Amino acid sequence: MYKVAIIGCGRISHKIAEGLAENKDKAVLVALSDIIADKMDSTEKTYNEKSGLNLPINKYIDYKEMIEKENIDVAIISTESGYHEEIGLYCLENNINVIIEKPLAMSIEGAQRLVGKAKEKGLKLAASHQNRFNYPIQLLKKAIQENRMGKIFNGMARILWTRDMNYYLQAPWRGTWDLDGGTLMNQCIHNIDLLNWMMDSEIDTVYAQTANYARDIEAEDYGIIVIRYKNGKIGTVEGSAVIYPKNLEETLTITGEKGTVVVGGMAVNKINTWRVEGDNEADFLSIDCGDPNSVYGFGHKALYKDFIEALEEDREPLVSGIQGMNAVKIILAAYKSQLTGLPVKFDEFKKFSTQDMKGIYLKNE
Repeated sequence: MYKVAIIGCGRISHKIAEGLAENKDKAVLVALSDIIADKMDSTEKTYNEKSGLNLPINKYIDYKEMIEKENIDVAIISTESGYHEEIGLYCLENNINVIIEKPLAMSIEGAQRLVGKAKEKGLKLAASHQNRFNYPIQLLKKAIQENRMGKIFNGMARILWTRDMNYYLQAPWRGTWDLDGGTLMNQCIHNIDLLNWMMDSEIDTVYAQTANYARDIEAEDYGIIVIRYKNGKIGTVEGSAVIYPKNLEETLTITGEKGTVVVGGMAVNKINTWRVEGDNEADFLSIDCGDPNSVYGFGHKALYKDFIEALEEDREPLVSGIQGMNAVKIILAAYKSQLTGLPVKFDEFKKFSTQDMKGIYLKNE
């Protein structure tokens, strides 16, 4: 039985607790850490209600004290984004396998340090891009792998949401360059990961245009990215936090010589279009996975199951640290492109951080 700790008990921690509860046959939550005690109590309640175990879970204000006192196999890090690297490195240094909620880090160098430390210590590192495990996404990936869509031409990720100022004021770290980034890093990163996973090709260049139209935050509330792959494929990302008056869509579209597929729903969990040569579209449109209770989706249970199996089989998890690093690097390349006005050569892009973007929108006013 693997012993698991959660570091950071904000609102995502309840989804994490549910996912762990659904894997209680192989993993058990033994410890929580957060600087606000009430948040740990709430997460503990969710875990015990969902698991039915009613176990006492040890709670710590200081995650370093927790690591010193508890025998932990896996740490799940869900603090503010800007602390992911520091906490992840500390856990790895203390021989603990790590799952990090998005994003892996706020800089290329930070993500590389995490990946390098996990390799050095012989530990598993995963990024929590749980939407890869959605059934419609798995079907799409299978169709591409089996070449049923023929040559893939392009992919499009659209995340047209609204996040009003109350969202940012509830957690003042949101929208800051130190701890979060903007719409691309916060709202769009899951879909950027999915798009890049479907393209499954080496990236040549990244070009972007971003803006801060309406929200009183440091970072962008709107952005468009164009990703050019070395084999000619093109990926595009459109992300917005200023759609009036409520969320409009979250879709992933993949087009090829023999197929066009669109996956949408609340958390890319529903097939909107399935026009693949030889397939009956109605069979796919009738697949009903239900709507999740939030944009976090259904995937945490499967992601944790995969991670546990990766430990058992000594293999890389489906969303490895390298995969998580690639998603971060695409977004940072987009930020640098906005800063310079030029496409960024991906192979030559070695150093960059969200902090390099400080003051960009003030300069443009």
